[in-house]
Amino acid sequence: MRAAWYEQKGPADQVLRTGTQPDPDPGAGEVRVRVHASAVNPSDTKGRSGFSGSMAMPYPLIIPHQDGAGIIDRVGAGVPQQRVGERVWIYEAQRGRPFGTAAEFVVVPHEQAVRLPDGFSFDVGACLGIPAMTAHRCLFMDGGIQGQTILVAGGAGAVGLAAVQLAKWAGARVITTVSRTEQQILALHAGADAVLDRREPDLAGRIKAAAGGGGIDRVVEVAFEANLELNRAVLRPNGVIASYASGAADSAPRIPFSSVMGQGLTMHFVLVYVMPREAHLAAARDINACLEADHYRPHIAQRFRLEDIALAHEAQEGGKTVGKLIVVVGR
Repeated sequence: MRAAWYEQKGPADQVLRTGTQPDPDPGAGEVRVRVHASAVNPSDTKGRSGFSGSMAMPYPLIIPHQDGAGIIDRVGAGVPQQRVGERVWIYEAQRGRPFGTAAEFVVVPHEQAVRLPDGFSFDVGACLGIPAMTAHRCLFMDGGIQGQTILVAGGAGAVGLAAVQLAKWAGARVITTVSRTEQQILALHAGADAVLDRREPDLAGRIKAAAGGGGIDRVVEVAFEANLELNRAVLRPNGVIASYASGAADSAPRIPFSSVMGQGLTMHFVLVYVMPREAHLAAARDINACLEADHYRPHIAQRFRLEDIALAHEAQEGGKTVGKLIVVVGR
């Protein structure tokens, strides 16, 4: 099979190679997917680059990428034969194993190959996995959010955009913050009720005004440390901060315990890779329902050939792209 891989960590253009690798076969409880589209996530580039000094290779050879989409072409023991030919989107393909979706074939546990609803492209399917499941966990880990007012920090990022759309689908009012005009347009198109420039003065006052003066029920946060005081200022008593990112890897944010306790705030720290199985299954169910209700459309910024995967990784690391980066694998 055609594939991209690395055998040591480092800069994308120095360590990523493309060529052929042996075709994999599914084991018991697994399916093999012929991959058509593979998405690049920050965790993919961090794993390859040796982020935070982690240069040890967990496997001698790694085919990167957690998310993708394609067609099941073979099933292992215990998986219904009827799944052969099913169009699916894939999540966490490379979690705990060496081979991800940057290849013509990938083998995953059958639950991690989710039916892709009719009418949606493989490119769209490849965008779902990590961003949409992270957003879902941030929004729903405490139950339903209908009628709540949600603040999404960075509402044009992959997770932020998913959070905006899932929250609107669930009946919430959504306020989001961005920093560029193209991000504002994207967040408004996604259905946000209010989009605010995070660099403008008195952001807390503008958030409260957009919320009708009553405050925020829940924050989906991409910069926990930087925005902690802002969030404390706009949250209602007993509000929630659900954060999936903060500052530098070795940062140690100070949490003012007495003040936070006095507000009755709840803080969740969300990492998709350690979500319970039930949370993954609930997320997959709701993401598909949101898609089929025409409430969720990922934004794709650029597509790359498999042979140009290093350019895709560099674009992800550059931080200038608005939208998802797709590596087209299927011919």
